Amino acid sequence: MSALTVSQEPHQNWDDLVRYWEDMEWPEGSKVEIIEGIITVSPAPAFRHNVIAARIQRRLYSVIPEDWEIFQTLAVSVPSRLGMFISDLVVAPVPEHPESDSHIPAALAELVVEVTSRSNASHDRVSKPAAYATAGIPLYLLVDRWAPGGPTATLYGEPKGDVYRVLSGVKFGDAIKLPEPFGITLDTGEFPVG
Repeated sequence: MSALTVSQEPHQNWDDLVRYWEDMEWPEGSKVEIIEGIITVSPAPAFRHNVIAARIQRRLYSVIPEDWEIFQTLAVSVPSRLGMFISDLVVAPVPEHPESDSHIPAALAELVVEVTSRSNASHDRVSKPAAYATAGIPLYLLVDRWAPGGPTATLYGEPKGDVYRVLSGVKFGDAIKLPEPFGITLDTGEFPVG
């Protein structure tokens, strides 16, 4: 199943777009994001997709500080890139006084993890890393189940402008290390393929 886009009037500003995103009644269970100023509605992730996210989450819980959390459905906002993204995992300190119940500023995130879906993998490969780098998120882990040469995991870091540097890249079956403050190695051989 593919993603659906909802067109907005071109003169709408960011605040109006976010208000529309927050107030609209979207199909239950769907993933609704704003990507480059366009509201995108995608089906809920598939089983194997969720298994990968859950395995990464389990490993991360053992190393994050007590005042941090791992969020699966919390949106991160990048207004400068007209983006409101619901990443598969967002690791961030819990804000003492959150500005919103629906999202946090992306700059609060320490790590974002995206697991590609066949229908919208290009967003995870292009639009989202550019926005996450722009926001200064230190680490971006892309688990690309649908990479052209076979499933891969790529860790991006050292954001400059809207570009990350590739810190590490592996094919499924190999290990990938997340640097401090995480300091863990993920065994991608534990990730289901297909």
